[in-house]
Amino acid sequence: MIRLEKITYKNIWDILDLKVFRSQKNFVAPNVDSIATAYATHDSGCFAFPFGIYDDDKPVGFLMIGFNEAVMYEAFDDVEPPESLRNSYSIWRLMIDKRYQGRGYGREAIRLALDFIRTWPCGKAEYCEISYEPENENAAKLYHSMGFEENGETDGDEIVAVLKL
Repeated sequence: MIRLEKITYKNIWDILDLKVFRSQKNFVAPNVDSIATAYATHDSGCFAFPFGIYDDDKPVGFLMIGFNEAVMYEAFDDVEPPESLRNSYSIWRLMIDKRYQGRGYGREAIRLALDFIRTWPCGKAEYCEISYEPENENAAKLYHSMGFEENGETDGDEIVAVLKL
């Protein structure tokens, strides 16, 4: 049974041990960076929800949901956030360990993320945003199959896609 589990002192090391293939390292930030970012959002107006993805008791991936991620851009003078990040939810990070890819964990994790988002932990929003590197064709196919559509925005070099909640 696939489930999401909050990152705590009990499971953080299991999640930090998860890795993607070398060829995928440019597609997703290391989990340690993501968890540090989640911690750094406290009191910023941006909210982060880091989760381990588990198959029963086995950690298979990492997922982080964000809300109002646009606030994080205020630290940079020359970078404007995509409008879709203002007062919206985002699937900020998604990674499946290289040993468990191709088994449907990513699809199920997105479904569980959307279920969590629709509990409105930070209030209602119209959209959920996700972004991906243009070269990441597998991610694009997965996100499209889940109903995400490009909206013409970019987040740095990444393509932005949104799903109406």
